[in-house]
Amino acid sequence: MSITLKQLDYFIATAESGQVSHAAFNLNISQSAVTAAIKSLEMELSVKLLERTHSGVRLTMEGARFLDHARVITGAVASAMRSPLREEAGLSGKVTVGMTYTVIGYFMSKYYARFRKIYPNIDVEIKELSRPALEEQIKRGDVDIAVMLVSNLASSDVIEQELLLRSSRRLWLSADHKLLSQSEISLKDVAEEDYIMLTVDEASATASRYWDAVGLSPRAVLTTSSIEAVRSLVAAGVGVTILSDMVYRPWSLEGQRIELRRLVEPVPSMNVGLAWARSHPLSPTATTFRAFMSVTMGGGG
Repeated sequence: MSITLKQLDYFIATAESGQVSHAAFNLNISQSAVTAAIKSLEMELSVKLLERTHSGVRLTMEGARFLDHARVITGAVASAMRSPLREEAGLSGKVTVGMTYTVIGYFMSKYYARFRKIYPNIDVEIKELSRPALEEQIKRGDVDIAVMLVSNLASSDVIEQELLLRSSRRLWLSADHKLLSQSEISLKDVAEEDYIMLTVDEASATASRYWDAVGLSPRAVLTTSSIEAVRSLVAAGVGVTILSDMVYRPWSLEGQRIELRRLVEPVPSMNVGLAWARSHPLSPTATTFRAFMSVTMGGGG
């Protein structure tokens, strides 16, 4: 099998953007080059990774599974090529890492496992906290470094941050939803639909900002802190929602399809990053953790 990093990069860019044209623009190459690379990758794997829709492309079930593998592969290569971290593999000590619910549940598991494997002598203590509580512990020095949603940082004057990932927010719909027939979907269209509101990690507060910007509000019929509940309700056609690609999965727990669409209006991304106190110099173990995350994610999303 002959799979190249270029193919993986093109596939990841297309999967994340939902359109070949957007991926080509971001990569500064032609659309035909992206299409050819993905077609060749599918031939090598003998599976269909992406399928076309009237508004772009979407991941197949096999594509959604392979996307995680592709990210791990490209991240590992970036780490091997750009990082001297393995020289510190014998480093010992402890690092206390704070994380918010969404980060620990939908982003961090594979990176945590890889860090533990590379640095077996570093004891990693994980603290799962809300964003406000996490900021307070960072400022007090109770947490060495945090992986969190940095979009909502309230103490940016005393907390340093480093961006790792920008995760786009898109509209989630059931596979048979009437809005799928429209070439463009606006927040006004969404406001006329029943809406499932997620509250965890300040999701509802963040949503209110872009809704307020257009003078509209969603017609929330159910509010929950469970992402899996949102996924199941949307897939079952109870309502729609706007959430980050980071927590998106194409299938509900019941096996029902969930579709994605971009909105006409600009919706801010959900930004995941590292955060630490400016007044507390990072320890050697925290510095190693920061460097690991930075190079694994390619220096910022």
